[in-house]
Amino acid sequence: HYSEYLVTAINNPRSLSLDSFLLNHSFEYNLAALSSWVEFALEKFLCPEMKQVAWLSTAGLLMVIFGDCLRKAAMLTAGSNFNHIVQNEKSDTHTLVTSGVYAWFRHPSYVGWFYWSIGTQVLLCNPVCAVGYTLVSWRFFREHLEEEEITLIHFFGEEYLEYKKRVPSGLPFIRGVKVE
Repeated sequence: HYSEYLVTAINNPRSLSLDSFLLNHSFEYNLAALSSWVEFALEKFLCPEMKQVAWLSTAGLLMVIFGDCLRKAAMLTAGSNFNHIVQNEKSDTHTLVTSGVYAWFRHPSYVGWFYWSIGTQVLLCNPVCAVGYTLVSWRFFREHLEEEEITLIHFFGEEYLEYKKRVPSGLPFIRGVKVE
């Protein structure tokens, strides 16, 4: 959360606020965090060997690092175009970013957060929350991605539609808003 704030401070200081820490994201986010702590504590107490799977924790750590690095790369690449809140009005400085990590994925910050969040639960060897985080994160990003893409189509028109044809969303089984 500190790195989220720090990159926002460097990248887009005009949008910087305490909300940039993303600690007060939502009730659901706080519930997910609490659930992971409860699951970890219960399983550590009831079957401690479950929490000592080194290869699984290592895989989770790699997911966390990959996800966080991808998200921060997306924020830095987008520069002042990145904001934690989907913008409803196009400013004069808005540009469609298609280079760097945006050449790999249309929504690299979402992809990064998706794998980071699941990775935290794999790292902790929390099977229930790993499944829960996967399902809830997938649904959350499917909805937000579609909302954001409608805005991007409104802002950039054919330029975004061509980009959308060339570059995948990056999230499994999520193609984005359907355009006929």
